[in-house]
Amino acid sequence: MTAVTLDLDRLDFGKGNGLVTVVTQDASTGDVLMVAHADREALERTLATGEMHYRSRTRGLWHKGATSGNVQRVVSLSADCDGDAVLARVAKAGPACHTGEETCFGPGRWDALAALDATIALRATQAPPEGEKPSYTRRLLDDRNLRMKKLGEEAAELVTACADADPARAVEEAADVLYHVLVAVKPLGLTLDDVKAVLARRAAKPAAPGSSR
Repeated sequence: MTAVTLDLDRLDFGKGNGLVTVVTQDASTGDVLMVAHADREALERTLATGEMHYRSRTRGLWHKGATSGNVQRVVSLSADCDGDAVLARVAKAGPACHTGEETCFGPGRWDALAALDATIALRATQAPPEGEKPSYTRRLLDDRNLRMKKLGEEAAELVTACADADPARAVEEAADVLYHVLVAVKPLGLTLDDVKAVLARRAAKPAAPGSSR
């Protein structure tokens, strides 16, 4: 594994009274986990150990996850154009927030796809109330043949809408395909995060010579 590097001499610690802002991002999903601060010592410890260290006014130098076990393994560190902020891409071992939430920005998901994936996960774990018909999502999850059939139908409808150059219909069909894709992979134990992780890995690979990517 390539060692993580960051030129600390290029950071402007003076602007923040010895601190720079650190935006910590899940390297697999792109979700922003937390915003904190670090001084030179904290970043030196981060580089030396490969796990995130921060500087807090109340806690002083602290190693994320030292108590909870929710450490953040560093994938990359990048300074912004002014040198007063650092983007830390990490692989997390657990929730970032002390409240137990995945991020420090609360339980609400601002990402519509993430919210949809969470709803599908809920449908997968909760049986419908006594006497009530199962939701459409639950019916799909319980019936492999129906899942495959609907995924194929929605994909065909998207192809037709694109072939007809009908943007209004195409965007609706694209949304339907995304929904049915997330439902289709759920019984395999896969989530949106798994799909995003693959996309992130692909994006991080250098383009081959002559590639248009």
